[in-house]
Formats: sequence, C-alpha cells, structure tokens
Amino acid sequence: MDRILMASAALAGFGAVALSAVASHMVMETSANLMLRDAVQMQGWHALAVLFAVQSGAVRAGLAFVVGIILFCAPIYALVFFGLKFTFIAPYGGTMLMLGWGLLGTSAFKRR
Repeated sequence: MDRILMASAALAGFGAVALSAVASHMVMETSANLMLRDAVQMQGWHALAVLFAVQSGAVRAGLAFVVGIILFCAPIYALVFFGLKFTFIAPYGGTMLMLGWGLLGTSAFKRR
C-alpha cells in the first residue's frame, strides 16, 4: 500500500505542477483562474501530506488524502477546463481531506 500511496503522491505533485504551468498560459475569467489556482494548491499541498502520512505510517490518512484530492480537485478541473458541472462532489473531497488531517493527528498517539 505504501508504494501505491507514494506513486499517487508523485502523480498528484506532478499534476499540480503541470496544471499550474498550463494555467499560467491560459486566458481565463478571474473566477475560473481563482478556482483553478485553489485546486492546484490543494492538490500540491496534499500530495506532500500523502508523502508525510506514508513516512509516518499513517496509511489511512494517506488514503483519505488521495481520495480527498480526487473528489475535491477533479470537479473543479472539469468545470474550468470542460464546463462540466458536478462541483457538488467537491465538499465530499474537502471532508476527506479534513478526515486525513484528523487521522494523521490521531496517529501520533498510537503505539508503534
């Protein structure tokens, strides 16, 4: 599972950098640009969180982060790039990201 999470984190980090580069060359409305920036930042920061979770042995936190990245960021990217509106999923992704942080925090108190 650790290798899958590490690969997922690397893919998310790569994607965040690539999407940031794409966004810097696109001409978009201000609101779309802000949404894209926020999604890219969330993806990048949480890619690092996945790596930290794996290194800390908090696999469940890492899984929650990966699911959260997908559920939070994908609907925003779909809206900005393709005009597809299923942003109602994003709050579930945000909840998973918060759950990941909670699981990571509680893992500090578990015996190893």
